[in-house]
Amino acid sequence: MPFPESVFDRVLDGVNEADLLSFRGDAAIPQPGTAAFDTYSAALREACSIRDLLLRNSEELEGVVKALRGEYVPPAPGGDLLRDGSGVLPTGRNIHALDPYRMPSQVAMARGRAAANLTLEQHLRDNGGAYPETVAVNLWGLEAIKTRGESLGVVLALVGARPVVEATGRVVRYDLVPLEELGRPRVDVLASLSGIFRDSFANVVELLDDVLRRAAEADEPPEMNFVRKHALALLDEGEDFDGATARIFSNPPGEFGSLVNERVTDSSWEEESALGETWASRNSFSFGKGGRGVDRRNTLDKLMKTTSQVVQCLDSVEYGLTDIQEYYANTGAMVRAMDDIQGGEGKVQANIVESYARNPRPKKLNDALRLEYRSKLLNPKWADTMVAQGSGGAFEVSQRMTALVGWGATTKFQEKWVFDQSAETYALDEEMAAKLREANPEAFKNIVGRLIEASNRGMWEADDGVLSKLRDLYEDIDDQLELGSVSAKRLAEINSAQRKREKR
Repeated sequence: MPFPESVFDRVLDGVNEADLLSFRGDAAIPQPGTAAFDTYSAALREACSIRDLLLRNSEELEGVVKALRGEYVPPAPGGDLLRDGSGVLPTGRNIHALDPYRMPSQVAMARGRAAANLTLEQHLRDNGGAYPETVAVNLWGLEAIKTRGESLGVVLALVGARPVVEATGRVVRYDLVPLEELGRPRVDVLASLSGIFRDSFANVVELLDDVLRRAAEADEPPEMNFVRKHALALLDEGEDFDGATARIFSNPPGEFGSLVNERVTDSSWEEESALGETWASRNSFSFGKGGRGVDRRNTLDKLMKTTSQVVQCLDSVEYGLTDIQEYYANTGAMVRAMDDIQGGEGKVQANIVESYARNPRPKKLNDALRLEYRSKLLNPKWADTMVAQGSGGAFEVSQRMTALVGWGATTKFQEKWVFDQSAETYALDEEMAAKLREANPEAFKNIVGRLIEASNRGMWEADDGVLSKLRDLYEDIDDQLELGSVSAKRLAEINSAQRKREKR
């Protein structure tokens, strides 16, 4: 439950639990002896516990030293503080993730099923009651560890499958739910694995591939089993069974990343379609019984042609879509590749599932991006906090400006107000610009440069006066950085020579 501000301040000030429970200086505090007070007391005790454990995070260095000495470091579960509570604290212990043979957990499966059902309901509303034939789902390793496999639960629910758990609690296989019980068609899936998921959960890959192959072989009408429908079509075109049933794709074995973010960061692309092609060429390698890392570009292309939804789970409030480059480099570039192969913009809808929330309700990508830009990049409090952090804060702002271009290129998120306010906040505000420039001139150069790039690429219709100011700023900071690379002695010589010429 939310605390009154006066109570929250006392928690942060280190007031002990007993004194906090006896504090009555705020009318919003429930009266003792009521159910509300019992809830308040439990929440207050947990807050004090988390506070005290956070103060012990200095044990990280102690843990490293013990490990280097070969001494015992106490084990502890890893996880997310908001999701898993105080059990993940203090840090500095020998963390373990999860048993991959228990994934998805019962809770993760239930939440994944709920997210899948809501995604299907949204598609039915938006498409005249028609089910999607194929849904692409990103399976990321760290997300799977934090959520115990919620994105995997989404995949299984879409196909109409469930885990079979033995007496020890381990998952031994995934079984197909009978169509009569499922009550809808089996939706085909394109499972796009991160390199960490691919390498950390080989058993999950095998079990998932097995159930997808069984779905393709099931004696069911193709119109009620899109996995079978698409597999039969691929077989008719000459694909072998392994190729026709391949649904699990990732980067080449031993390699990581789509490389789309590298191309955006380096501005080494001309047409937006090049970013989609980069994603597809890097993620055309299938994994399962048919081989690990077999290039099956034809199967991937066929799946992309039938995909109408992409699902990306967000596992934490710490990092969002605009915070790191990997989201547009994977979800965004996947949408770009699918729109291109289907021959038009907006053919594929991306849904963001906030799995850290109580109810994992899907949110349309553009709505999620608008919310993030309002609450972070264009939030004055966020901006001031970043600038106050000096060089690191300036770098964080710079990274988000690169991501803004990345999203614009991959998904056509090119809303003028975001670029206008970004320019006004970080470049045209003289006080803000001076602070960023002083703290991290390279980051400031990137901020201004990305705005100019967005204009040059047609993402942003900037006013002529604004664009002129940005170009002047870019030239100034470029000159500053160029001079900064010259030794102090050489710079003194240049200035001295200039003064002599002026005297003449």
